[in-house]
Amino acid sequence: MTTFERVQAELAARPRAWLITGVAGFIGSNLLERLLKLDQSVVGLDNFATGHRRNLDEVRGLVSPEQWARFRFHEGDIRVLGDCQRAMEGADYVLHQAALGSVPRSLNDPLATNAANIDGFLNMLVTAKEAGIERFVYAASSSTYGDHPALPKVEERIGKPLSPYAVTKYVNELYAEVFSRCYGVKTAGLRYFNVFGPRQDPEGAYAAVIPKWTAAMLSDASVQVNGDGETSRDFCFVENAVQANLLAALADTEVDGEAGSDVFNVAVNGRTTLNELFSYLREALAEQGVNYDRPPVHGDFRPGDVRHSQADISKAAGKLGYVPTHTVVEGIRQAMPWYINHFRQ
Repeated sequence: MTTFERVQAELAARPRAWLITGVAGFIGSNLLERLLKLDQSVVGLDNFATGHRRNLDEVRGLVSPEQWARFRFHEGDIRVLGDCQRAMEGADYVLHQAALGSVPRSLNDPLATNAANIDGFLNMLVTAKEAGIERFVYAASSSTYGDHPALPKVEERIGKPLSPYAVTKYVNELYAEVFSRCYGVKTAGLRYFNVFGPRQDPEGAYAAVIPKWTAAMLSDASVQVNGDGETSRDFCFVENAVQANLLAALADTEVDGEAGSDVFNVAVNGRTTLNELFSYLREALAEQGVNYDRPPVHGDFRPGDVRHSQADISKAAGKLGYVPTHTVVEGIRQAMPWYINHFRQ
């Protein structure tokens, strides 16, 4: 039995109370689905800045009526302390996913990014301290590595941030460690590396590359590639991120760092170039009977982006028992029927 299988069995045998912020978002709604299927009690908080009610509706259709009855939703904003306090009541664990993501968004509007990602994060930490929760697990980011050139990325070695977004996610880690050291709040940061999967939004200027490209292919539109296509990323299927959240929340106290706080890479320890990604998506579509014949259109490199990214996941494996269940190709294949059903015009 894997560590994740043991943790799920433990949760099913003794349910806990959870708060998921950003519950209507991509990762948040996938966490909600898994926890409800494990018969957990869940409170969700979201202001629909980037999340969607349709994600909650979809989860409702995937769980039993009895499981859905264990979910309580608060429409609110993490920038409002009272909203955080109301949502936190009775929670044992917090999975803090709410944030304004995207490097380009932060370059265009650093004030909004700071308000959500730092002010909102601090509100959540203060509320977690007051509520005495068991552990505060939060979405950190691979952007924290900044201009550090070494590959693969190791948690203890970071560089200078390359965007306002990266600054906010690094400040989250600093605040989490301080709250652990000063107030005894146990925290775990998960540095996500390019998470993808069902319910990820393909629309808008800040859409992630996999849903955006897949939607373009399904509508027979051109795929826009930033740069020469040799930029590489460690793409991580959302089921891997869900696993990491639950493992971090239920981890033994011995895994905490010196101050009761630690950070972990969440990825698959792989490198996929954008050119390779284009081929993987086209092949997965072909397996579903959809042929896409257009070549990609190359443009300028995107400001604030790093050239290459790859995670060392040995720390998460050793301390949490994290073992990715999906490679990028396996994740794309599993997600493709969902993409076709939701993106095809």
